[in-house]
Order: sequence, then structure tokens, then C-alpha cells
Amino acid sequence: MGKTGGRGDFEWVYTDQPHTSRRKEILAKYPEVKTLMGPDPQLKWVVSGMVLTQLVACYLVHNLHWKWVFFWAYAFGGCINHSLTLAIHDISHNVAFGNKRAKWNRWFAMWANLPIGLPYSASFKKYHIDHHRYLGGDQLDVDIPTDLEGWFFWTPARKVLWLFLQPFFYALRPLVVNPKPVGLMEIQNTVVQLLADAIIFYFWGLKPIIYLIAGSILCMGIHPISGHFIAEHYMFLKGHETYSYYGSLNLITFNVGYHMEHHDFPSIPGSKLPQVKKIAAEYYDSLPQHTSWFRVLWDFVFDDSIGPYARIKREYKLSKLE
Repeated sequence: MGKTGGRGDFEWVYTDQPHTSRRKEILAKYPEVKTLMGPDPQLKWVVSGMVLTQLVACYLVHNLHWKWVFFWAYAFGGCINHSLTLAIHDISHNVAFGNKRAKWNRWFAMWANLPIGLPYSASFKKYHIDHHRYLGGDQLDVDIPTDLEGWFFWTPARKVLWLFLQPFFYALRPLVVNPKPVGLMEIQNTVVQLLADAIIFYFWGLKPIIYLIAGSILCMGIHPISGHFIAEHYMFLKGHETYSYYGSLNLITFNVGYHMEHHDFPSIPGSKLPQVKKIAAEYYDSLPQHTSWFRVLWDFVFDDSIGPYARIKREYKLSKLE
């Protein structure tokens, strides 16, 4: 990967995101891609198996020493929870039960949310739509760091701290950048989550709750899986705002590494994104891609040209929002 040069601001562009035009070209040339759109019938079973695995783990850790609770939270439980956040990402596009059963998808996302320990799925859905519709949009795409983050977290040590704090930035940034009213679904998500946490606490005490929440936080910070947060949209090459990764970690992350393909076709389940790449290979093979999420984290920390400011931003006119 090349360098972008020292950064004191975001990379401002005045063009539309590339995914819209590429989607049109691919569909015109390969209309069979449309057959990949729709629900993934296996997703509900895979996700349910992961939720139940974490429930068993809650029982297994309730008598462990605290040091082992945190060890297994990072080494095992957090990996499952991080994977579940990416399942929720997929479910937010209605690929569990299809567009005609949108509410089923929202409730199923709450089920997938339970091992994460904190209510998350309903709010994620609300903001993730904007991330796709207004990619890089100033004050619209809350995936982009704030100016304060870009200004402060620029040394290697500070960037390591930023990675550790990344879960908190993702949770709090929307409230600063683009706050939206709390909806009924978010209230339901919170009630369901707190009830599940209360039941686990009643039967097995505090350690399982800490195991779940600590795993979620630790594995969204400094962890090889969390490299996808940086890999997806940080500008490692000037002018390129979305990157794919085709490595083995896709097996436990619902193919989130196929990120160019996902933004081109968000209604296609992650399980079918490799087919998109295979069908339209000439559109993706020549684009820059990452080969290691761990290398992405390393470069992010130690490359002076890469940091929270290494993002493409654009302004969307009011007429586009109406």
C-alpha cells in the first residue's frame, strides 16, 4: 500500500461515491447478480448457534478467577461477540428474513445482540443506512472520526489509545455528529437487553456479565479482527475510500472483508459476496485491497501518513437529503 502524505485535514472530494456508478455498470453487464439479492436462509441458524454458545460460556466462566474471565473474554467470547456485531451489520440490510419481513430482521438483530451485553442493534441500523447512502458525508456519515479525533490522535502512542477507545467513539460519535431521536425500536432493544442481562446475573452472578461486555469492548479495540474497521474506508492510497480484504478472517466475520462488493450491493448477504467478485472479477481484481488486517493496524499506528484524518469526506447538498 502507498502513502497519502502527511495529513492535517480530511481528504475533501467533490464527486459522488464510486459505488453508485459501479453498481449500475455491473448490473447492466451481469444482470444475474440480481439473483444473489435476498435473504440468506442459513444466517438465522449460524447466529443462533453463536448466541447459544455464549450462553453456555456464561455458565462456564461464572466460577472462574477474574484473570481467566478477562482472558477468555478476549481470546474467545470477544471474537464471537465481534462476529455477532457483523452479523447485526448483515441483518440491518434485511438479509435474515428479507425486506418483506423487516420487523423480523429487527427483532432477530436483538437476539443477536444479547451476548454483546449492551443494547446496540437498533441504533446501529438507524445510522448504518446513512453510512451507505451518504458515504463520507460531512455530518451524515458517523463512521468518520471527528475533527477532534483527527487533530489529537496523530502520534503512534495516541493512535494505539484511539484503537483501544474505538468502541466508545463508535457509540458516542453519533450523539455528537448527527444526533437522532430515540425510537421505539431502540427502547425495545434496551428493555430486551437489560432483561437478558438481569436473568444471567440472577443465575450466575456478575462474572458472566463482565465476560460478555469486556469481550465486546476488548475485541473491538486492539484485536486482529478489529482491523476491518480501519481497512474498510481509511485512505491508504490517495483517492481510494473503500477497500476489500479476501483473507481467511472472512470465515468468522460474515465476509465483511468483501467491502467494495458490499457497498456496491448492500442487499446481497455476506455469504454471497464472493460470487459477486467472481462474476464481476474485472471490476474488483484491479482495485487496491488489503491482505492482512493485522498489517492494517500496524500501518495505521506507525505510518505517519495514516490516522483518523485519512478519510475521504464530501458534502451532500440539501436537495439530496429531501
